[in-house]
Amino acid sequence: MPGAKEIRNQIKSIGSTRKITKAMEMVAASKMRRAQERMQAARPYAEKMRQVVSHMSEANLEYKHPYLSVRDEIKGVGFIVVSSDRGLCGGLNVNVFRKAVNAMSEWHDKGVNVKLVTIGKKASACFRRFNAQIAGEAFGLGDAPHLEVLIGAIKVIMDAYMEGEVDRLFIVSNNFVNTMTQAPDVEQLIPIAPPAAEESERQHWDYIYEPESKEIVDLLMDRYIESLIYQRVAENSACEQAARMVAMKAATDNAGKLIDDLQLVYNKARQASITQELSEIVGGAAAV
Repeated sequence: MPGAKEIRNQIKSIGSTRKITKAMEMVAASKMRRAQERMQAARPYAEKMRQVVSHMSEANLEYKHPYLSVRDEIKGVGFIVVSSDRGLCGGLNVNVFRKAVNAMSEWHDKGVNVKLVTIGKKASACFRRFNAQIAGEAFGLGDAPHLEVLIGAIKVIMDAYMEGEVDRLFIVSNNFVNTMTQAPDVEQLIPIAPPAAEESERQHWDYIYEPESKEIVDLLMDRYIESLIYQRVAENSACEQAARMVAMKAATDNAGKLIDDLQLVYNKARQASITQELSEIVGGAAAV
């Protein structure tokens, strides 16, 4: 059994760690509220963009944008993987990486080339260890992600799609279900899928554009991609803070339990030491 001094040092060390995890839990809870506000503010715009562009995919447009055309032969696919820049958020990043690897493996088995764009330092570090083909990276987003930081990496994979190097583009990130649950998900960005409806229920019509249809549709498609990716990044940020808060709370609770166990061991060691001292005093007195 370790001595009383060693146990006291362990209790002190674990107590210091518990203070840190408790502080991190409170900080994450504060950041989570702000991240949820950004996520909820981005959702309506992204959902409306989905509806408009999905509706356009069913219309008889004067100008057919490449994002609306489904290519029969798939030679390459692209994946945008969204993660956090920092750790200490439980299995949040591991779950999304597993989802991405499973999806990419299906295309690899078909002999399709896979390109990656990573958002977040954790995704970049993970897929570099696998020697994946990373076309672009974006990290250092901070607690409040800005679209300007993402545009460079997004443009690389979008140019690859326009040049025919990539025939489908997916995004993999975490969906915020609630504070305790974050679900990784794979969504196809382009080509844009038509709305789910029966063939007889679908309506086909033309739009009237002012100015030219090409100018408006090109701008709309760029805004569509940007809004969806930003919404996914904002949602992943809220997931990160929620997962970190839960992980730090669990660490704080475990530290408290460990301190209680060590305190019991310390009391037993101290009691044994006192008993030994009393025995030595009594023995010495009897000998005299």
